[in-house]
Order: sequence, then C-alpha cells, then structure tokens
Amino acid sequence: MSDLRQIAMESKAWPFEEARAVLKRIEKTPPKKGYVLFETGYGPSGLPHIGTFGEVLRTTMIRRAFEVISDMPTKLICFSDDMDGMRKVPGNVPNQERLREDLQRPLTSVYDPFETHESFGHHNNAMLRRFLDTFGFDYEFISATDFYKEGRFDEVLCRAAERYDDVMAVMLKSLREERQQTYSIFLPIHPETGRVLYVPMKHVDAVNHTITFDDETGREWTLPVTGGNVKLQWKPDFGARWAALDVDFEMYGKDHSTNTPIYDRICEILGGKKPEHFTYELFLDDKGQKISKSSGNGISIDEWLTYAATESLGYFMYQKPKTAKRLHWDVIPKMVDEYHQQLRAFPDQDAKAQFANPVWHIHEGKPPVSNMVVPFSMLLNLASVSGAHDKETLWGFIRRYAPGAEPETHPDLDAAAGFAVKYFEDFVAPHRTYRAPTEQERDALEDLRDKLKAWDGGLDAEALQGVVYEVGRERFDPMKGWFTALYQVLLGADQGPRFGGFIALYGVDETVALIDKALAGDLA
Repeated sequence: MSDLRQIAMESKAWPFEEARAVLKRIEKTPPKKGYVLFETGYGPSGLPHIGTFGEVLRTTMIRRAFEVISDMPTKLICFSDDMDGMRKVPGNVPNQERLREDLQRPLTSVYDPFETHESFGHHNNAMLRRFLDTFGFDYEFISATDFYKEGRFDEVLCRAAERYDDVMAVMLKSLREERQQTYSIFLPIHPETGRVLYVPMKHVDAVNHTITFDDETGREWTLPVTGGNVKLQWKPDFGARWAALDVDFEMYGKDHSTNTPIYDRICEILGGKKPEHFTYELFLDDKGQKISKSSGNGISIDEWLTYAATESLGYFMYQKPKTAKRLHWDVIPKMVDEYHQQLRAFPDQDAKAQFANPVWHIHEGKPPVSNMVVPFSMLLNLASVSGAHDKETLWGFIRRYAPGAEPETHPDLDAAAGFAVKYFEDFVAPHRTYRAPTEQERDALEDLRDKLKAWDGGLDAEALQGVVYEVGRERFDPMKGWFTALYQVLLGADQGPRFGGFIALYGVDETVALIDKALAGDLA
C-alpha cells in the first residue's frame, strides 16, 4: 500500500470514512458487474432544489475518496423517479389550472407548465441535468419511466410478483390498520386514463407475473407487471431499484432514515444485497423549516449561482453533513471567503491536512490557486460605501489596493466583484440602516478622522488597523462596542470587515470623507 493510500485510509474526513465503509462491503465479494455503483435518487415532482444538488455532490466526494483507497472502477447513477404520479400541483410553477388536469398521471405524462419540454418530468429532469453538468459531475442519468418501459426492471418485478407475500409482509408492519386493507406494492398504470392507481389487488399471479384489480369505476383489469404497465410504491421501489442495479452506496436525507430497514429487507427479498447508506441532516430555511422543492422555500441552485461561484456552494455542502444547516442568503458571503481561505492554505499543507481540507474534495484533489486578494465580505462593504452599480467601479479601488491585479489575471476576483454588486443591490441596500453616533462615538470618530488626515503610511492594512485599535482602546471597554459603532454608523450594518483592511481598500482620503458625512448627519 502506498504512503498516500495509507494516509487516506486513516483520514478522519467524512468522505474517506464513508469510502472505507464501501470498501469493507466489497472486499470479500467484489461486485460481479465489475464496478462499484454509487447512486442518488431524485423525485422530479417539483423544480430541483439545492438539497438534490448536495446529494449528488456529496456522493461524488465519497466516490472520489473511494478511488484513492481502491483500484476498483466506479460509476455514479442519478436515478429520476419520474414515473411517480403527480399527487399535487407545486406552488412555484405557472399554469397551475392546466396542471390539475393531469393529477395522478406519471410525471413524464404530465403537461409541462413551462411549455418547453415533452412533459413536466422531462422539464425537471433537464433542469437537474443542467445543474449537474454546470458542476461537471461524471454521472449516468436514468429515467424511471425508461427503466420500467424498456424492461430493465422486469426481472425484479417478476420476482416481486413471485415473492409478493414476503414483500407485503414487510410493508404491512409499517402501515396503520386502515391503510393495510387497501395497500399493494404494485401501482397499475390505467390502460385508458394513464393515471397511477392506488387500488388493492384482487389477485397477483406469481406464475404469469400479472396483477388483477378493479379501477375506480369497478371495472376489472389484468395487467402484466412488466413493460411499464405498473410501477412499485415508493418504499418497495427503493429496495427494488437497489436489487435491480446492484447498488453499492446510496445516501439520503434524515426523513428517510426510519425506512432504511424496509428498503434493505425488500432489496434482500428481491435477490439483492443491501448497499451502504449515509443519512444526512436536512437543510433549513431562515425560519428553521425544512426546505421543500414543492413549496419553493430556501435557495435554488440558480439563485445561489446568481451571487457566488459554484465552488462556494460545494464548500457549503461539504460542511458537517450530519448537522442540520440553515440555508439562507446570508450564508453565501461567509462560504465564499472561507472557501478561498482553504484554497490559500492548501499548498502548504501535508497530505494528511490536504485530505481533511474541503477543497481537496470539491476539486477531486486538484484545487486551483486562489487569486482573491480582496475578501468577498470586503467587496460587499466597498460596494455599499461607494454606491457601486457595476464591478468596474470596484476595480477602481482594487487596482489601487493591489497593483498588478486585473480582471484578466484575477478572474475569480473579477467574478466576485460582479457577484458582490448584485448581492449588495438585492440584499444589503434594501436593509441598510445607518444611525447617528453617540457623544462617545462622535469623539472617537473625530479622533480617527484626524489621525487618518495626518496619515502618511500608505495603504498598509495592518498599520491602519493599529490606528483603529489605538482610537478604540482609549474609549471603549470592551472593544466590540467600537467596531459595532463603525459598522452601524459608517456602513449601515451590524457586522463588517477588519476596518484597517477596509480603509486600505476604500482609501484613506475616502474614509475621512465618509466619517465627515456621518458626523454631519448625511448618512443616518
């Protein structure tokens, strides 16, 4: 075993911990298919949300970690459950009245409210694939509709008919008595209406692999379970999919965790080997509620990418997957700056530290060099005080602060400047609240202004921070009150950057003028 592989085998980074669990699963009996299969499932009942993206990204991180500790080939499948019936109309799409006409139809037979694709399912699948392609994921996409109709599920479906009572016994234990009376693992697709039917079975033929049932009108039908004539209820579908594809690893949200024994047992009954699982905590909106693709709360992938680069989203997804995290607009600047801090640290770290660094997992072991010489949070403050409505305005300050920096040589910084202006206009400007200084604060601001007027030390951020500290130490205990005053009086915010760095970026003379405005009452 190479030294690098040995270090990876001992890494405490969660992707390596999960990768070792997968390796342990296959060490004695390598999969006959010749590769290790990582899978993610997606329900396209609404527009793809950021949680779906995170599931694929995190699975990819585990897959890449696995490839460091094993030479076994790997594959990632993204499986769309697009044959599910549409149970309700999502609240965040147009043409809702027209959609209601297609309730209970498989999503790939539902009218596309955006009128760009063959169906609502096809539209949402296309959105998901576009999001995944934006990040450069290596995956194979499978549509459940195709999987059923092309016969790729037929062997397992026939086995489900043959072992119907065994699978039903697993399911009935988890259901209330009332639900038990009408439940079946099979959901027929009505031959005439095309709707997914939730009806009890009159007979399941284990020899001919057919089901017999009455539709809502009382008319009796007999259909083969193969060829896309029926689909499985979602819990049996989970385990059946694992068996059909021989899945080695799948992760899912905490809301599925109580069903794991059901998925596993059904997989085994249908001839499969249960995969390794990883349960992650859910994302919460600003009110502490679970984000939902149907209600549209939280942040979408497109919305995040309007204000920050994709890598910052990857950094957010890496953080503590087993801890519930608040996913709201104010996390974006912090993620951008922390991501670049980790990029800057990476080259000087040893292999053990690099394996523990999120950027190794975001960039598959080959992170780029950061050229963010100005933090994103500082760009936001700069946009605020300068009133910038385009990134060119910010570059006027950046060039003076970092001679030699240009959009062509610092593309990350150039993109961040544009994101900062957009973020400022949409989220900072509408909520800025300046206040007048107290007498104590006024005295301190006048002293700071006078010291800056006399300053001849250039744009040295640390030296300027020393001046800010000197003024505050004489008047404030604790010092937090001084910095809060600077942010609230001069920036209209409750938090802000290291003020010495801000002065260096914005300019000494410009900061003097800003203080004079505040003292004159022109900001509050």
